[in-house]
Amino acid sequence: MALSGIGGRLYRGETSIDFIAKRRRWYAFSGLLIIVSAIALGTQGLKLGIEFKGGSVFTVQAPSVTVADGQAALKSAGISTESIVQKIGTGKLRLQTTDLPQSTISAARSALATTFKVDASNIDIQTVGPSWGKEITHKAIYGLIGFLLVVMLYLAMAFEPKMAISAIIAVIHDVFITVGIYALVGFDVTPATVIGFLTILGYSLYDTVVVFDKVRENTKGITSTAKFTYSEAANLAVNQTLVRSFNTSVIALLPVASILFVGAGLLGAGTLKDLSLALFIGLATGTYSSIFIATPLLAALREREPAMQALAKRVSARSGSQGGSHSLHEDTIDKNTAGVVTSTHSKESHERGPRNQPKRKPRRR
Repeated sequence: MALSGIGGRLYRGETSIDFIAKRRRWYAFSGLLIIVSAIALGTQGLKLGIEFKGGSVFTVQAPSVTVADGQAALKSAGISTESIVQKIGTGKLRLQTTDLPQSTISAARSALATTFKVDASNIDIQTVGPSWGKEITHKAIYGLIGFLLVVMLYLAMAFEPKMAISAIIAVIHDVFITVGIYALVGFDVTPATVIGFLTILGYSLYDTVVVFDKVRENTKGITSTAKFTYSEAANLAVNQTLVRSFNTSVIALLPVASILFVGAGLLGAGTLKDLSLALFIGLATGTYSSIFIATPLLAALREREPAMQALAKRVSARSGSQGGSHSLHEDTIDKNTAGVVTSTHSKESHERGPRNQPKRKPRRR
């Protein structure tokens, strides 16, 4: 029963979580994640897929396959360079090597067919040249940079510049943490991963724009009054959109989690794994950053303005004159929930009618 109307209470300001005042905690947590991601990238680096660095991939499907047998087969074929052998699902083995000459590829196919007792024609081989891989890498980088530029231009036109700066910082925060987790887990970065990155950029911005739109509505004409500071109005906006962000994120994460754990984990679909992991991490970090990073950062930037500092002083003086009884709930700023406020003085004046006037003596006829 206590949680049944939490959304309405948060929207009206009856219940409030102070996200803005505790922003240092969120910054510290994000800083910890960024440090871990930087260490993972520096020590392990990203494992680029064959599409980016080139090479050869052998896929073997047999009743019984093991990683050790696959490594032994490649060694018997004279492949002493770095290779990645992975078991995909049940009865399927994926072996990735560097760029090999045609003679070595034929020898590796024969060795794998002998080891796993399958026909050589049933072994799938995919070969990508290093030049093509570099071209794909450049296109992926250009795509990410172009996306960020377009987003910055849109945000600068649709919102104020400081909102655009805060949103871009939140997006970079999401991408860096996602890339760091990829390096930590050791998944291959493929074109599907890049598609996942672009998707999470869009989702992160969507959630941030929803919150910022409410912030803009709550802070419209805020300097003309001395009822609440910019941080208080921004915090109310986060609380008003909190339930919506949570519900949207859960609904989006459930199907992505099923793709990640069922499609990739149990069925062994490699492409689904690359895409779903980026989506799962990105959706979670995107929701987190829009609430705990983007809006507190925006409030910190706006509170440095002279007009907002003067507003904060007026609000503090007004609260002190009222004995500290002022609260944002009493002066709610949303037009849909504010209603018509009637003061006690006007109510008393309205009640003063003829019955409250002094009685006159009746006239004699």
